[in-house]
Amino acid sequence: MSATTAARPVLPPSAPFAHEQIGLLNSVMAETTAEQRSWLSGFLAGYQAATATAPVHAPVHAPAAQAKHPLTVLFATESGNAEGIAADAKKLAARQGFTGKLVDMADVTPADMAGAENLLVIASTWGEGDPPERAAAFYEALMADDAPRFEDVRFSVLALGDSSYVNFCETGRRIDARLEQLGGRRIADRVDCDLAYEEPAAAWVDRTFEELAALVGEPKTSNGHVVHVDFAPPAQAFSKSHPFEAEITEHVNLNSSRSDKETVHLELSLAGSGLTYEPGDSIGILPKNDPAMVEAVLGAVRLDGDAAFEASTIRDALSGQYDVTALSRPVVEAYARLTEDRKLHALAESDDLAAYLEGRQIVDLLEDFPHGLTAAQLASILRRLPPRLFSVASSQKATPDEAHLLISAVRYASRGRERKGVASTWIAERLKAGDRVPVYVKPNKYFRLPAAPDRPVIMVGPGTGVAPFRAFLQERQATGAKGRNWLFFGDRRYTHDFLYQLDWQDLHKDGVLSRIDLAFSRDQPEKAYVQHRMWERRQELFSWLEDGAHLYVCGDEKHMAKDVDAMLHRIVAEAGGRPADAVQAYVADLKRQGRYQRDVY
Repeated sequence: MSATTAARPVLPPSAPFAHEQIGLLNSVMAETTAEQRSWLSGFLAGYQAATATAPVHAPVHAPAAQAKHPLTVLFATESGNAEGIAADAKKLAARQGFTGKLVDMADVTPADMAGAENLLVIASTWGEGDPPERAAAFYEALMADDAPRFEDVRFSVLALGDSSYVNFCETGRRIDARLEQLGGRRIADRVDCDLAYEEPAAAWVDRTFEELAALVGEPKTSNGHVVHVDFAPPAQAFSKSHPFEAEITEHVNLNSSRSDKETVHLELSLAGSGLTYEPGDSIGILPKNDPAMVEAVLGAVRLDGDAAFEASTIRDALSGQYDVTALSRPVVEAYARLTEDRKLHALAESDDLAAYLEGRQIVDLLEDFPHGLTAAQLASILRRLPPRLFSVASSQKATPDEAHLLISAVRYASRGRERKGVASTWIAERLKAGDRVPVYVKPNKYFRLPAAPDRPVIMVGPGTGVAPFRAFLQERQATGAKGRNWLFFGDRRYTHDFLYQLDWQDLHKDGVLSRIDLAFSRDQPEKAYVQHRMWERRQELFSWLEDGAHLYVCGDEKHMAKDVDAMLHRIVAEAGGRPADAVQAYVADLKRQGRYQRDVY
């Protein structure tokens, strides 16, 4: 396999071609230029129009089988990916001879699902192996000793996750094992998806429906053909796979020159793109790797074969196509299989792997276990470079053709080496006004302003977590919303790190921002954080909640969000005079009503 072929897998094994045809098409497509692919696209569209008697996606619109069997598609989502797959699977179910029902795990209990005849579960994992917050109650009940039996249920699980975390796809893995323990009968094996989930998810849906059709004794469609699902976006829509090249119109460091932080306010022109977003949504950016890290990785593998040729062909791929930093269990396992290194195999299978991964990157692995690799072998152990999501810091009603972002440059030292965040330092160090970046919109319908414009809003967003709240306030100002708005913001130092200070002052002067409470952790001997300001204002904060306020939290999930959540429970207990069980019920009810929403990372 050449380096070019390795960098561009075109057709997945699930494509509706014979194995030999897939290999032939991949070998041809991998060598094509962008101009050649564009020509082929037009040729095939014309050919289809001239010869087909059905639309291009006719297989998806094949007539449904006459007999209908019940099918429940259950999803657990944090950012919307699992819900999107589930919705597509439910649509496909009708064409496969099933009566599909789409169910959010947040809205049901395991007892509700124990009566499902056929159950597809699509579950995301959040952070270090946790279920999505909305699905936590269902998940806990399913794992409990008194969980209902699932003997009459056929099931299959699709797990979504991020392989850079040790507990990759843990939620889906545990749900899959638990349903089997409770007597469920597996339709098809679980599939674990990394951030590039589209192809494996589509293959899982295809495989599951094929197996399920055989189990219920019905043809796959009324004409006997396989119906395939495709999660690819429409050809003309800007998306993760087809991003818009947005021009940078402003690139400003909001920290003072004496700060030990660098936080970039980035303004992007969306003119001509047709892209739309709502406050609470994110902008996805497809970044470039640090050239110095690319060279370090190439140096560590000591490319075998024609090193000069291979290095020249793979360098561009490593720059923008492959993740050359995040070290994960799948990378270690793939490298161990490839090199047949016994020490590496032992590490991959031991309990010491998590400790080894901590603070290390791929270059450390390649240096600690040195082996010469070809370009194709190097590419085979790496995952695709994932996009980075940043909360939109503007309202499109205030800035119609723009999107504003707030990005903190990540720099730190670990294991004797200086480390850099891939996207954040690419933006901070190597981009400037006039440059272009590939972007797309990632909606987040679970982080939205209240529909009623007179509802009060409480926002807790230290550091870059304040970004969506700038969008919230711009939106409320532009729409004339009369609800009160309260912001809790914090950072290190008032003088050097007060992000968007002038914006907040203007919004307060205009009556949009009703009040702002600040916590600068290093301006006094004893550190103060946003949760401490919440406690100081506990009586008024609880009064706002009693008046119907919506509470929003954005920022660090590991520490800040957990501390704020603990403080919220404490405030409800103290200011609300409620016992522990009533406190839990109160906060749970806020979540159920959509009045306690978090966007944490």
